Amino acid sequence: TFHLEQRLQLSVIMAYVWLGLAVILQSLLTPVKLCEIPEGHTRLIRSLNLKLLRSTVDNSGEPNPSIYIGLRLSEDHSLEREADYLKKLKTSLETITACSKTNNQEQPSTGILALYLMALKASCEDMEKPERMRLITRLKHQLHKEKKQIIEKNHPLTNYFQYSLGLIALCIHGKKVDEKVIQKLINVEKKDGFVHGETLSVDTEAMAGLAFLCLKSSDLYLPALTAEMNLAIDNVKQKIIKSKTPEGALGNIYSTPLAVQFLSALGTTKGNEECPKAINALIEAMKQGKFSNPMMMSQLMPVLHQKSYLDVANIKCTGNNDNLVLNPNTGVLPDVIVGEDRINIIIRVESPSSQTVTFGVEAPARSSLLDILKSAEKQNGNFMFKTKDSLHGPFLTMVNGVTAALEERTYWQLLKEPNNPLEEGVADYRPEDGEIIILRLSKW
Repeated sequence: TFHLEQRLQLSVIMAYVWLGLAVILQSLLTPVKLCEIPEGHTRLIRSLNLKLLRSTVDNSGEPNPSIYIGLRLSEDHSLEREADYLKKLKTSLETITACSKTNNQEQPSTGILALYLMALKASCEDMEKPERMRLITRLKHQLHKEKKQIIEKNHPLTNYFQYSLGLIALCIHGKKVDEKVIQKLINVEKKDGFVHGETLSVDTEAMAGLAFLCLKSSDLYLPALTAEMNLAIDNVKQKIIKSKTPEGALGNIYSTPLAVQFLSALGTTKGNEECPKAINALIEAMKQGKFSNPMMMSQLMPVLHQKSYLDVANIKCTGNNDNLVLNPNTGVLPDVIVGEDRINIIIRVESPSSQTVTFGVEAPARSSLLDILKSAEKQNGNFMFKTKDSLHGPFLTMVNGVTAALEERTYWQLLKEPNNPLEEGVADYRPEDGEIIILRLSKW
């Protein structure tokens, strides 16, 4: 009896030991999602989802494939609204690709082609159809042009953000990319070349990091190149972590969604503790209504559902939750109501080719900078400007007769005195009374 009791006790002890080992093993094998959204924010997330969905009702400009990608990476859907928007995207795609061939018009950029291809993938489109294969080939050719420009002029035709997006689009379609095209991006990362002016471009770092992660996991490349990609991924991670602000944002609040997408796709690694802090910063920014630009919302949407652009490769188009309801009579509502109070803003125009001009302008409180510039044009006969639409919203192209030139890599930079670049675009930023806004022709 004594020996039997000993054996029973030993069996119980061994059972607990094995159970403990099993728990430890399970914890090691099960990835811990450090980029999870804390509980209690369901309504906030759903509100942003509806806000992004509502932007599909706006017919004032070209449809934005990034909006569709963001909606498809959500767990909640309005399938009818998404289907309608997909039709608009396909019509727009046919127009821009046909016009650029026949009318000698400007070719769609690398980034535009990449986003359209990603949107088609997110819709579960048959990409083996000849017209879709031609689109993929077109993006490959565009990337080769980008690479050639880097060799000849030490910078791409567009920028490294679009270059990286092009690599992601090809990768999620399972296409092998020319290793020389990949190597160019690795070399730039090594040289800390993802900068805007003299400032690290966190969103470019994140997009490049996502590209390296996707390409590495495809197992299509030689071990030597894969090893270089692993090193580049680690470098990107370190730079993004170093960019953290005291509030927890990575770079600034608008570069944080892509940075979190990268950290989320990277998975659980040592030093990835910044993700929860960045998530909290994003939630606070959402509560303050800082995300109203559809492009920015579309980059944030995957984060709110613990996904990244790389998840477009595995999107399923069956069994989706069709649970978002948007009143068809509801148009695009303004996020900010312009006040009756008046504010006074100082505008300073700085250009190397002309004398600095400074003048004041009066406008309604809570006006966007774009509306303030329109008021300035009416109030001041010596001031004029032009904008051009983009997927991120309008941007300045000309001020007082001086036009930004792509060939010279110049652009009209928006700053707040003393010398702080604005984080939002001309249509999104809302100056406060007494601010001095600088319009500066800068190099990029």
